[in-house]
Amino acid sequence: MKPIQRALISVSDKTGILEFAIELQKSGVEILSTGGTADLLRKGGVPVIEVSDYTGFPEMMDGRIKTLHPRVHGGILARRDVPEHVKAMDDHGIRPIDLVVINLYPFEQTVARKDCTLEDAIENIDIGGPAMVRSAAKNCKDVVVVVNPVEYSLILAEIKSGDVALETRRRLCRDAFAHTSRYDSLIATYLTERWQKESDFPPLLNQPFEKVQELRYGENPHQSAALYKESSPLPSEIVSAQQLQGKELSFNNFIDLNAAWELVKEFDKGAVAIIKHTNPCGVAQGEDQLKTFIVAREVDPTSAFGGILGFNRPVTAKTAEEITKNFVEAVVAPGFDPEALKLFAAKKNVRLMQMPKLEATPDSGKFDMKRIGGGLLVQSQDSVTYIEEQLRVVSDRKPDDREMEDMKFAWVVAKHVKSNAIVYAKDQEILGIGAGQMSRVDSARLAVEKACKPLEGAVMASDAFFPFRDSIDKAAKHGITAIISPGGSIRDEEVLQAANEFKIAMVFTGTRHFKH
Repeated sequence: MKPIQRALISVSDKTGILEFAIELQKSGVEILSTGGTADLLRKGGVPVIEVSDYTGFPEMMDGRIKTLHPRVHGGILARRDVPEHVKAMDDHGIRPIDLVVINLYPFEQTVARKDCTLEDAIENIDIGGPAMVRSAAKNCKDVVVVVNPVEYSLILAEIKSGDVALETRRRLCRDAFAHTSRYDSLIATYLTERWQKESDFPPLLNQPFEKVQELRYGENPHQSAALYKESSPLPSEIVSAQQLQGKELSFNNFIDLNAAWELVKEFDKGAVAIIKHTNPCGVAQGEDQLKTFIVAREVDPTSAFGGILGFNRPVTAKTAEEITKNFVEAVVAPGFDPEALKLFAAKKNVRLMQMPKLEATPDSGKFDMKRIGGGLLVQSQDSVTYIEEQLRVVSDRKPDDREMEDMKFAWVVAKHVKSNAIVYAKDQEILGIGAGQMSRVDSARLAVEKACKPLEGAVMASDAFFPFRDSIDKAAKHGITAIISPGGSIRDEEVLQAANEFKIAMVFTGTRHFKH
């Protein structure tokens, strides 16, 4: 390896680039540059050779062609230890380029704009930049490649010490290929989301994710973990939350926070959800937040201890005072009143996660993914809760208005309970939840056992059809008056006959909500 003598600099993100170039110039490094970067450096007093002057070939086609030239790529790709490469450089007037400082057209920022058109997106697909980054990374033994401004100070220190270490070059090579891979994934993801048809899954799936932070541990303390975010998370997604206070979040905390937030944002009215091990153990809705929280907590106060709380309204001081009477792990909400924050400050370990303002967002077309051994399962998101026009009363007795509203409420909650899911509710309050049992009748039994109040006059929601009438018999025994489920069993007639025997109103949604 030889000291850095010549650098090519062309960046979209100009953070710190002038200061970096000034120090390079002081170290005797000759600088090639293009376009806006060259203008910035010249105005800052740094001598610059325009790439077009170096190649003898002008920029053209609105800047699409400027660095795609043998004198550029030959200077980057040539191996200094191969005599034939050195001779080719001498024969064709190619000078070695020892340092390549590139970051790419701002495709991600462009497509994040609401007014971005397809033409805007296409014009912000960088061609020459990735080519130079990949060339430099391939030849990292001879060329240092830098794609992140945070590396500038380290590179300068090593240059001034004599040369950039091979270990550093290899790390930068790895980061460079990850950078161009992510960039290509951003483009592929954008085009997939824009052009895909319903149920159209691309033959290759490359999703760009960027590390946000390392976590305390994974599902268990012996597992390490980290949080990655996708390229353009929605403001309504949990990764967009800002932590206001509390201990560092764990892997399980994020999963439960996500479950709490995804549930409460389903409701138009004020709602509270308490999550334990990804399942809701208490849910209620109402505009009196304090009362609603107490109602949700009392569904299963034992499970609520140490739980994760979700609110779809800013948390008030009165609610915060009640929350802090017991141990909770974390609270997620679209805001916290100033007095509430003061009360939470006394419980410094409680994590407070503030979401951006809750706004309705259309189906983003994003995939839901689950990792399995050696592969990835990909599906469209379960963005439908129920379709009003598809709700069908199939029993002899029709539900009254109160029963229908309670069934809709229970159905929304059942969507967020692990299968098999049974939910009992009355007066917009959840009374009992049976989650994750191997048989539906066991979930129905468990929900009865955990019910916080008598079930007389309550409604029942089931996330999938009833395979037998046994769950209906159990519901009738405890005074359930209305049941909502998808329907679709080969024994629907048997199930419906049971409902009619007990004068239970039964509604089919036509939509199943398994949650595995």
